[in-house]
Amino acid sequence: MKPIPYARQTITEADIQAVVAVLRSDFLTQGPAIELFEKAVASYCGARHTVAVANATGALHLACLALGLGKGDLLWTSPNTFVASANCALYTGANVDFVDIDPVSYNLSVKALEEKLVAAEKKGRLPKVVIPVHFAGQSCEMDRISALGKRYGFKIIEDASHAIGGSYRDEKIGNCRFSDITVFSFHPVKIITSAEGGMLATNDAGLQQKLLRLRSHGITRDPSLMTRESDGPWYMQQLDLGYNYRMTDMQAALGEQQLRRVNEFIVRRHELAKRYDAGLRALPVTLPAQSPGTHSALHLYPIHIDKKRTGKSRRQVFEELVARGILVNVHYIPVHLQPYYEKLGFKQGQFPAAEHYYDGAISLPMYYGLSDNDQDRVIQSLTEVL
Repeated sequence: MKPIPYARQTITEADIQAVVAVLRSDFLTQGPAIELFEKAVASYCGARHTVAVANATGALHLACLALGLGKGDLLWTSPNTFVASANCALYTGANVDFVDIDPVSYNLSVKALEEKLVAAEKKGRLPKVVIPVHFAGQSCEMDRISALGKRYGFKIIEDASHAIGGSYRDEKIGNCRFSDITVFSFHPVKIITSAEGGMLATNDAGLQQKLLRLRSHGITRDPSLMTRESDGPWYMQQLDLGYNYRMTDMQAALGEQQLRRVNEFIVRRHELAKRYDAGLRALPVTLPAQSPGTHSALHLYPIHIDKKRTGKSRRQVFEELVARGILVNVHYIPVHLQPYYEKLGFKQGQFPAAEHYYDGAISLPMYYGLSDNDQDRVIQSLTEVL
């Protein structure tokens, strides 16, 4: 039988034709498709401004730079995330620390954040930026995090790499009501894809202009921003030390076409989650919880294996599922346990909730194209393994 991946993209003929149209046009990169995609995401999420970039890692990096993060500053984020959520601070010369997760939602714990802020204020070492990560597509408690940001003076970047299409308090994730910047990812395993690609959303026009420059070498052609009179129509000035984080028109065309179906994708993911909930309820595993006031994008469906209840370790369950053609995955190895971060002084035991979650975490297949029959095979395989 054909293996079932944990995630995969869904590409239609309309997606292909959108890319082909760009290939036949005069622009392959930095053409009209970029602005079209940016406007579509802004309209969908309810943000005033959006900036498309090459990938979400670049988006996180630029967000940190735009907010002035630099040497000697401190950024806090969740240990239950991909390393990019923390690496982005190190790129700027800043330092990183983590806030443990809530044991139910697996998102950054607001209680742990507040306790850490109280202690940090006494030491005079408050963070300049906090990055809450919307793990598996479910929003963090952004209203409470925003209130803490105002009280303690830190900026907020929402890492919504998993979460386009999700909602918080009946509004789309990405409207930046409770943050300075939101970052999305369009990697093939995400809700929608542009092959590779990322997007920044903000309601601050000044941040948008800075992000636009930073994504393209820090260069501007806007005479109003230049330090002296233009030499002519060809003239441009480098105002910042920027990067080449530009998205191509081919990627943007694919992303814009995919965005048209994002609600359809989310509906199907919720249908699949309900089928998992029903089919796995009797098994000795912990199923993912959905927090009140959130409507998850359901990028992932992570279960938790408890060796005491199952009689098997996570590794045993993982390997037996893979042997049956169920290509599960694990999200995530806590960032502070990565060798690079251990060299920075982090060690096991510092963030026990994230470590406990990791010890039993398995992400089951979850994607729009997963058929009922294939999902039944996943459920049956897990039942047999346990």
